[in-house]
Amino acid sequence: MAGRAKGVGLLSGGLDSILAVKVLQEQPIDLLGLTFVTPFFGPSEGLAAGAMAGIETRAIDISEVHLEMVKKPRYGYGSKLNPCIDCHGLMLREAAKIMEAEGADFLFTGEVLGQRPMSQRRDSLRSVEKLSGLSGRILRPLSAKRLSPTRVEKEGLVDRSMLLGIYGRSRKPQMELALKYGLRGYPQPGGGCMLTNEGFSNRLRNLLDINPGASVSEVEIIKWGRAFKLPGKTICMVGRNESENHRLEALAGARDIVLRASDHPGPTCVILAGSEPRDLETASSLLASYSAAPKGARVTVEFQEGGFERGGERPEISAPNPGRRNFSRGCFFRAARRYRS
Repeated sequence: MAGRAKGVGLLSGGLDSILAVKVLQEQPIDLLGLTFVTPFFGPSEGLAAGAMAGIETRAIDISEVHLEMVKKPRYGYGSKLNPCIDCHGLMLREAAKIMEAEGADFLFTGEVLGQRPMSQRRDSLRSVEKLSGLSGRILRPLSAKRLSPTRVEKEGLVDRSMLLGIYGRSRKPQMELALKYGLRGYPQPGGGCMLTNEGFSNRLRNLLDINPGASVSEVEIIKWGRAFKLPGKTICMVGRNESENHRLEALAGARDIVLRASDHPGPTCVILAGSEPRDLETASSLLASYSAAPKGARVTVEFQEGGFERGGERPEISAPNPGRRNFSRGCFFRAARRYRS
């Protein structure tokens, strides 16, 4: 072994990334974990995985660059709006910056060859390396013996004989390894990325159709409440409970319009920037419809661009019968009935 190597690893929060760390810990290698913050997933699971594996783990915010990648992925999307190959390539490129700054020798991941049909095929792994610009410096400890030797293996910094050759979708080898390393309460397989969720993918697709240059803050807003596509080709979010109402008000930008009822309990609504005057009337009717006003009552709706810190105007809107019978189906997202809750 030619000296002590240092590796920087991507920790998604799943068992595989934890096991990748444990396998490498059997050799004299210094390890640093990274997890990422984007509009579509957070760092909590990755940080927990690092703690379980026993290594320092840092959370890196790549929200802006990640959203731009999602808008135009080179390798396209999966079954929803999930550009998994481009996403992995981007994360590796960002991790490479940390690797260089830390003077590390390689990057590692918990990927298992053949486990996922889109992102973990042999050709997909090669595509990810090409996107990252790190050919030969990405080590996948769980499947290394089924892949070509990396540079650090050839140079003797990592002992290839101590790496594994796991292949396929079965979780049995990983469960046996977890038992070997004494891991308890490890996370079960599951999609932590919102881009794999059909309902959210539909919302995001509609947002990008309306506004291809949508910002991170607008993506954050469409996570909360019921979503409606207004006639003026903008989006209105309607809070479903007090917590969502508070979130929508807090997330509204300077050009977004915030609406609420002043004389009856009801939701907070946010119209994203770029609306037409008729959208205010439609959103006010939506708010009245979801308020607790009795049938036939008048509802006072106050609204303000950017929130209520500067006051607001107060048009009066009649509350329709409970439900949505007063609205044409065209003002809903086409897929609303599938993801609305």
